[in-house]
Amino acid sequence: MEKKKLLTITIIGLLLLNLGTLGFLFLHRTKGHRPPHEDRTKPKEIIIRQLNFDVVQQRDYAKLIEWHRREITRLDSNIRQTKNKLYSQLNQTEVNVKAKDSLIILLNSYQKQVEETHFQHFEDIKKLCNKEQMEDFSELTEELSRVFLPKPHGPKND
Repeated sequence: MEKKKLLTITIIGLLLLNLGTLGFLFLHRTKGHRPPHEDRTKPKEIIIRQLNFDVVQQRDYAKLIEWHRREITRLDSNIRQTKNKLYSQLNQTEVNVKAKDSLIILLNSYQKQVEETHFQHFEDIKKLCNKEQMEDFSELTEELSRVFLPKPHGPKND
């Protein structure tokens, strides 16, 4: 009789363990299949929430965002065009080393301008903050590289 009881308890335990595992896998799998943009809060919303911007600050911040986007779009376009010129060198029978080097230097310059634009953007955001928000701004600066990671472009097939 005791063996039958032990066997019943073991079967019930294994059944519960299997159900728990299946439930975990199901919940984990469905969460993992959401598009990345659904799981990410927009940087604008993060900044407004974390710095507790009032209505006037939000309006001024929107203007900063417009400037920042225009500059980054312009620089991204320059980078794309320059990369096209650089990689078109590969179609030549012999790569023009001077042209290749100057295009790479130009790309470095554009990338530097991108980083300077980002930095200026956050300096401008800092200027919007009042004294009470400065501690929150300091905390935000520690998270900037994580919050503003580039959006994933899908799987890479290199």
